[in-house]
Amino acid sequence: MPRGDSLRDFVLEQMAGAGPVRARAMFGGHGLYLGERFFGIILRDTLYLKVDDATRPRYVAAGMEPFRPPRGRPTTMKYYEVPADVLEDADELARWTTDAVKAARAPRARRRAR
Repeated sequence: MPRGDSLRDFVLEQMAGAGPVRARAMFGGHGLYLGERFFGIILRDTLYLKVDDATRPRYVAAGMEPFRPPRGRPTTMKYYEVPADVLEDADELARWTTDAVKAARAPRARRRAR
C-alpha cells in the first residue's frame, strides 16, 4: 500500500473515474474535492470518505472505523476509512467516491436556535 504523497497520487489516480478529483493540503494530510465539494480526507496514510445514513452501513459491515480528529474536537465525524480492497479497485472506488460526493451535497440539518 502506498504511503504519504504516493498514497495521495495513487488515490487520485484510482478516483479518476468519478471525475476531476483534486487534493488540497490540510493539517498534515489532504482534503479531497470534486469541484468545490469536500468529500474525503487522507491522513496518517488512511483514506476516509464522507458517509450518510445510506452509505455508512457498508463501511461498518466492512469493519471500518470513523475518522477521529485530534483531541479536543468531536469524537467522530461523518467520514469513514475505506477498505483496502475498495481502494485497490479503481471502478469500485469511483462508485464509493461518487456516493461520498452525494453525501457531501446533502443539505445539512438546520440547528435549532437557542
